[in-house]
Amino acid sequence: MAFPQKNSSLQEDTLVGVLERIIFFNDENFYTIGEVCEETTRETFTVAGALPSVQCGETLELRGAWVSHPTHGRQFKISSFSSKLPSSVHGIRKYLGSGLVRGIGKTYAARIVEHFGADTLRVISEESARLREIPGIGIQRVRAIKASWDEQFALREVMIFLQTYGVTTSQCLRIVKAYGADSKKTLQENPYRLAQDIDGIAFPTADKIAANLGLPTEGKQRIEAGVFYAMQLAEAEGHTAFPQEELIAKATELLGVDPRLPEKIIGEMLETGRFVYVNVSQFVRGADGSRERESVRLLQKRDYANAEREIAACVSSLLSTENRLPPIHIDRAVEWAQTRAGFAFAPEQTAAVKTALAEKFSIITGGPGTGKTTILQAICSILRAKKVRVTLAAPTGRAAQRMSESAGIPAGTIHRILKPEPLLGGFAFNEKNPLATDFVIVDEASMLDTKLASALFRAVPAAAHLVLVGDVNQLPSVGAGNVLNDLIQSRRVAVTKLNAVFRQGKRSGIVSVAHAILQGDAHTPQPVHESVFEFDPEGDIHFIRADGADDCVRKTLALATQSIPRTLGIRSAEDIQVLVPMHRGNAGVQNFNAVLQKAFKKSGAPSVPAAGGTRLELGDKVLQNRNNYDKNVFNGDLGRVDDVSPDAGTLSVKFADVRADYERGELGELQLAYAITIHKSQGSEFPVVIIPLVKAHFMMLKRNLIYTAITRGRKKVFIVGEPSAYSMAVRNADSSKRWTGLPARL
Repeated sequence: MAFPQKNSSLQEDTLVGVLERIIFFNDENFYTIGEVCEETTRETFTVAGALPSVQCGETLELRGAWVSHPTHGRQFKISSFSSKLPSSVHGIRKYLGSGLVRGIGKTYAARIVEHFGADTLRVISEESARLREIPGIGIQRVRAIKASWDEQFALREVMIFLQTYGVTTSQCLRIVKAYGADSKKTLQENPYRLAQDIDGIAFPTADKIAANLGLPTEGKQRIEAGVFYAMQLAEAEGHTAFPQEELIAKATELLGVDPRLPEKIIGEMLETGRFVYVNVSQFVRGADGSRERESVRLLQKRDYANAEREIAACVSSLLSTENRLPPIHIDRAVEWAQTRAGFAFAPEQTAAVKTALAEKFSIITGGPGTGKTTILQAICSILRAKKVRVTLAAPTGRAAQRMSESAGIPAGTIHRILKPEPLLGGFAFNEKNPLATDFVIVDEASMLDTKLASALFRAVPAAAHLVLVGDVNQLPSVGAGNVLNDLIQSRRVAVTKLNAVFRQGKRSGIVSVAHAILQGDAHTPQPVHESVFEFDPEGDIHFIRADGADDCVRKTLALATQSIPRTLGIRSAEDIQVLVPMHRGNAGVQNFNAVLQKAFKKSGAPSVPAAGGTRLELGDKVLQNRNNYDKNVFNGDLGRVDDVSPDAGTLSVKFADVRADYERGELGELQLAYAITIHKSQGSEFPVVIIPLVKAHFMMLKRNLIYTAITRGRKKVFIVGEPSAYSMAVRNADSSKRWTGLPARL
């Protein structure tokens, strides 16, 4: 085919050739920039457009038009395409060597193609056992190659079917893993299954597919899926249960149908056990100002109902089982711990230590500087002296590391202590196989959501002690539930509240401001600086005024890349964490990450395309955004990209205690983490924290949000923004109510 002339650049044309190289690939919309070697002339051209699941070596028939890009010159803009497996030896070798098929790398690709020639792909598909004719390929590798080959064909079928609905590569991979070779057939029969079975695919996407397939608007499949999605939305807001009338209203609005239809479906879901009822009490204010108790009937999905029942049962079991610790004279033990520490404990600290040793289940709650570390050290010292087996756990890796440093005993994240079993589901340690321990202490317990708390409590032996340590004034857990607060309010367990502030010195400013926030003091930390270069390096908390979102971004960037390195000598992005209230907007996480990545970028660093049109580069700071039990990494884990293979589109990330490899379809699990939301920062501390705060964040500005952000700073905290936004946040003490069934079950 001849190269078109300038005056025909918009003419529809066809280009047939072998895909030689993928230059860019967007995981979310499949937008691809690649190089295609034309079939007859062997010339190489740049092509651009949506190409879901293509691999180097494939022969593509591309339809579209030639355009002239202002920077990159002539390229073929794709409107549609079809593909066929390569037939030439060169194409097959390139195709198999791309890493597409597990078990075949470049070396084995060359050996296989040399042996079978142009018949290679037919052999793999129809006579895979013959691969054992190749030296070095055994039965296990043959099985892996065949399974991967079949998976790739199912994936291609699904991706082409779903490409117009915004379903990402990683989601397509999960669909194929869930439904196997029948994936396309399953989706055509009931696309609403996607919303329930596949993480990250919500009802609106499934509804679009269903509408395209002609499924009825008032069909049972759609109404049931809509009701289920309405409950999922409630769970995303932190509720484990929801008032029935409100759920019907939510589902009716979502579906645009008569409310009797969702009501009928809910009745059927109650009959089949997918939903259950739980009655809870709440206080309401009467017309005369008096407080009256009323009962509210809530609906729950069965999984949350079971989790709450398990928590309640574990609490009862712990409290009713005899203490089996060796004899401890508690008063003498506390005196011994004070002598060992070199100072006398305050009454609240003494009470907390005594309660933890005496009670089977207890809670210690207090803000920064109230002596929680001293209490932890004392309890652990006493227990070690008595040869008691102690398990220390925290929801995040950073919190576990901090806990270990304080107590002098190894600590781990809750997930890793429980040991996930991806193939079987759940954890290795549970009620049938409890942890080999006598005493469990969990830090940052405000982060415990209902399902994680249930898994943890079930793994604690009934004879053991359990102590939860947390700050009830922080944001509640990201996941659904309000476990720490519900346990405190239940009065079933012993609670020690720490109110006195003991910590002074280097962090006195951070501690003082944090407690002022809890008291509703809306005055900004003084003095308020106009320039990022004005602050006193000896102080630990600073407020830098910004006029609106754009000024906030500029000053945050200057602070992170110029002022802090110059004034404090801190130059690593690892030690500087930007914490933002919201994802979107000029002063949102996404924009801050784009700006900060560019500022910290190393010239010539290799990179791969990732979700949202971003590129992940060698050295980038990243955050895992979902639990991946296969990789042993979990939602909220922070790491750094330490290896990148641009040709294969893969990378590796070093987390605190594990290294994980990611293939092209898995990159949607990662996001840049130069800036993260305040919610995602829970359980972590950072040497330097920068908090952009502007009125544009008004939807998220609440007292517990700003309190949580400030208490994440270990050495320095910088608030960059509008004083009125700070005041707005501190004055807004209205934490959103979370509906749960746990209080009733406790």
